[in-house]
Amino acid sequence: MNLAWQTYLQSRNAIIKDNCITHYGDASTELENTRSGTILADLSHFGLIYFSGEDASTFLQSQLSCDVRKIDLYTAQYGSCCTPKGRMLASFLIWHNGDGYFMQLPMTLYTTIEKHLSMFVLRSKVKLADNSNTLVRIGIAGKHAKAAIEKTFDSAPCPHLGVVHNKQESILCLAQNRFEIITTPEHAPKLWKHLRKYAVPVGKSCWEWLDIKAGIPIITPATQEQFVPQMTNLEAIGGISFQKGCYPGQEIVSRTQYLGKLKRRMYLANILTTEHIEAGNELYSDDMEEQSSGMIVNAAPSPDGGYDVLAVIQIDSVKTGKIYWKILNGPMLEIMPLPYLLKY
Repeated sequence: MNLAWQTYLQSRNAIIKDNCITHYGDASTELENTRSGTILADLSHFGLIYFSGEDASTFLQSQLSCDVRKIDLYTAQYGSCCTPKGRMLASFLIWHNGDGYFMQLPMTLYTTIEKHLSMFVLRSKVKLADNSNTLVRIGIAGKHAKAAIEKTFDSAPCPHLGVVHNKQESILCLAQNRFEIITTPEHAPKLWKHLRKYAVPVGKSCWEWLDIKAGIPIITPATQEQFVPQMTNLEAIGGISFQKGCYPGQEIVSRTQYLGKLKRRMYLANILTTEHIEAGNELYSDDMEEQSSGMIVNAAPSPDGGYDVLAVIQIDSVKTGKIYWKILNGPMLEIMPLPYLLKY
């Protein structure tokens, strides 16, 4: 997190742990506001890799599951970086600013993915730079979010994953009432103060809850190399192109799509427990007995109690029985509908 930005947020009652905002004094009220009000969140828990140079587009096209050629000044995409065996090393959001590409992914994966992609640069005319602390990311979401964006910037990116740029900011539309603003550390305090007229500040877990409810998988160190992209429903949010050329894992991803049958999919669920749930926790079911039938991808406290989670689970296990967290007959998952359609 940028030091000047961190100092400013702390002066506004932010409680910071491990370079992330945990809350502003009342986590439970912040969570309820996330569900029913309009909220403002610092997004420094995401890292930002910047790719520049005349070969940046070609390089990224050869490494990622999404079609980078379709990313322009006005459109962002989700995507993944995979091993040759088609297992996800990272999921991310990527957009173009006219000169290069920004890749946003969890800060906990930044070093690993930057090092991994740098190995393939070779003679390509592309440079990777760390913009995690040179730019500030602010999220705003809720019923007044779009109005706040329009009043602040005179316009808002209307299409899903639409992007608008001006002299000091880029604005991404993540959903109908959810936006991300990328700005400079110098301008961020003024912008934050203005947006506070429309929204209340919340901690990191509230923004993570919104990602979970949107069905967006965020790969973390605990889940690296555990899933092929389709297991996390990445094609449903535009993160896989089946028409583009080769990239690491492409053969496995395509074979899964056209020749194989997926045995696991990602589900949205609630687990009613007071124990801490985290990514990488195993799931169990009666039909699999002591063998794991799934894994938690992401988890965040729910305003309804317990945790809301995204979990990759055996499809047959979901159809035929109950799914339990950590141990057989432990806390049970209540499956909820995702906000998009899937083909099973």
